[in-house]
Amino acid sequence: MKYFYSRREPNWSPWCRFRYQQVPVGMAHWLRYPGSLTARLKQAAQGNFRLRLLRQGWARPLESERRLLGMRRGGVVILREVEMLCGDVPWVFARTLIPVHSLRGRARRLTLLEERPLGEVLFSDPTMRRGVTQMAQLRPGHSLFASATCGLQSVQTLWGRRTLYHLAGKPLLVNELFLPDIPTSRP
Repeated sequence: MKYFYSRREPNWSPWCRFRYQQVPVGMAHWLRYPGSLTARLKQAAQGNFRLRLLRQGWARPLESERRLLGMRRGGVVILREVEMLCGDVPWVFARTLIPVHSLRGRARRLTLLEERPLGEVLFSDPTMRRGVTQMAQLRPGHSLFASATCGLQSVQTLWGRRTLYHLAGKPLLVNELFLPDIPTSRP
């Protein structure tokens, strides 16, 4: 699988900056869900959920990711990209960034997940704290759009969110882009 990255970023904003009429019907409940997306997807997939690891390794974050994580220029992260599927149909493209300085203590185990969902670990850890969540509409040419839609036909726009988490006080960033086949009715 090829990975394409643009440095042109979408306009990530807090939910309060979006008007309900901007967000497609059926997408708001995914974007605003405060709990574990993994658990919610498993419920919606009715036992047919699985995760596909696309890539994991060292990388440099995008500029807005770097700032959100409080990193210096030139810093590196462990980058993990996965698809969350119902059967063989991808519903979510997720990109997790863990800064080097966060890979101490409890967070070290996050590099060993392979095809285990990150949400299972985060939401079961009593030290986990959820920070800021931002939403964006992504279009062709935006960073992450091409990687998220690789292999999908005629996708014009995606909605996504990204959340800053703290595990034992150490930051990590999770981007979740909702793909066209995700159910739009509440599970």
